[in-house]
Amino acid sequence: MREHTKLTIAVICRGRDGEAVLNEIAEEVGQEIAKVGATLICGGLGGLMTDVARGAKSAGGRTVGVLMSYDKADANEYIDTIIATGMGHARDVIVVASADAVIAIDGGPGTLAEIAFAATLGKPIVGLLTWNCSSPYYGELGIVEARDAKDAVKQAVALAGGKG
Repeated sequence: MREHTKLTIAVICRGRDGEAVLNEIAEEVGQEIAKVGATLICGGLGGLMTDVARGAKSAGGRTVGVLMSYDKADANEYIDTIIATGMGHARDVIVVASADAVIAIDGGPGTLAEIAFAATLGKPIVGLLTWNCSSPYYGELGIVEARDAKDAVKQAVALAGGKG
């Protein structure tokens, strides 16, 4: 069983600001990730990614941003470790592959792609106001619905094999 200090939780979300409630939820998720001692990994850009990273930093957490570009200056100010891939959207698989669990908040097509990568890689996925994905042939993708930020992180830690 992994210690919380070794857990990495990915937060996947849109790179634009959402309604105020989504910005608040993202910041709270970041705070909760830091409170359990896990490392946050995300796309490292703006919008909700800034909110989640700001939340993690405000609670003393560690943050990793996996950028689409080669330019480290593209990272938001709350990212500690910047990985400049130059891979565009292909970097999405790096974000989810590097995590022990994934939390999806809202999101557009990029978030949906990351959900698909996480499901393909067998990563546990917790959703907050996000996609509901199923297929008549494949079935459900296994997104566990969370009530709020604290519940999302608690479930992510438990699904990753940590103590919640």
